[in-house]
Amino acid sequence: MRPGPRNLITDVDGIRVGNAADARVRTGVTVVLPDAPAVAAVDVRGGAPGTRETDALNPSCLVDRVDAVVLSGGSAFGLEAASAAATWLAGQGRGYDVGPVRVPIVPAAILFDLLNGGDKEWGERPPFPGLARSACETASLVFPLGNVGAGFGAKAGTIKGGLGSASLVTDDGLQVGALIAANPFGSATMPGQPTLWAWALELEGEMGGQPLPTGPIPPDPGLPEHVIARAAANTTIGVVAVNADLTKAEALRLATMAHDGLARAVRPAHTPFDGDTLYALATGTRPLPEPRAYHLARLGSHAADVVARAIGRAVYHAEGLGPFPGYRELHGRALQRP
Repeated sequence: MRPGPRNLITDVDGIRVGNAADARVRTGVTVVLPDAPAVAAVDVRGGAPGTRETDALNPSCLVDRVDAVVLSGGSAFGLEAASAAATWLAGQGRGYDVGPVRVPIVPAAILFDLLNGGDKEWGERPPFPGLARSACETASLVFPLGNVGAGFGAKAGTIKGGLGSASLVTDDGLQVGALIAANPFGSATMPGQPTLWAWALELEGEMGGQPLPTGPIPPDPGLPEHVIARAAANTTIGVVAVNADLTKAEALRLATMAHDGLARAVRPAHTPFDGDTLYALATGTRPLPEPRAYHLARLGSHAADVVARAIGRAVYHAEGLGPFPGYRELHGRALQRP
């Protein structure tokens, strides 16, 4: 097993990603665009979620494929980004076929970045629709990490969060990728140490060559009072994608297992203050081998690791912004390689 050639979610066949951000507002939007409608599911684990179209993805419901997934900053205001993406997709002739009408299916999740010091005085014209259209128009196979898209204004506990991505390719041709906007209440680093919680899963120096943890790890993360005072200003959201031909129910199991990666990379995770949400996409370009349940379990295990790596990379690549310093700014000397 190895990372894909880009070590991004776009190493999964049929996936592109677009990002757009507004530095003045300190927020942004990320759009995951499959080349063709993809089987989708969602699992929400946080106590304060902000989402769109999650009920439609229940395996008992009619629609089983989506045209895009939108991740956005801006809290509830950011949900407008999905409407703009749907309008853009309709203009491309994409959407669920209802006779002569096509209705794009665009689930979305948002994170809270309203207290990061940016200019949020947008009145009746929030920036998110325009950012979503720009993200759709510029979607590609290659994109930067850190202060990008939905992760532009994110934080991770007391330091800067961001947008992260990672991938894995198995010897039998299965592809797994994750794209995460990391804005957790919990910490991505071990208490009192520069080591990321995701350190043990690092591949090929993708997190700078993590230092080994030293000494016992305190059982209580001991978050500072100013972090607790801003509780509910959080959320980690993302997308896991595979090239296997999953059913909707199998995609749900994939999303459920992928959440373990969030708990491996952030402590505490899935708190009352987070809206932790993961979407799963299956592009279906490769048959899932038999026995299906066994290979689905394999995919879910890989997905959890890839999610953890994506979160680690989000924090590693993030640059300091406003009151939140970047990981490398704080711990760059402890890393084993530049």
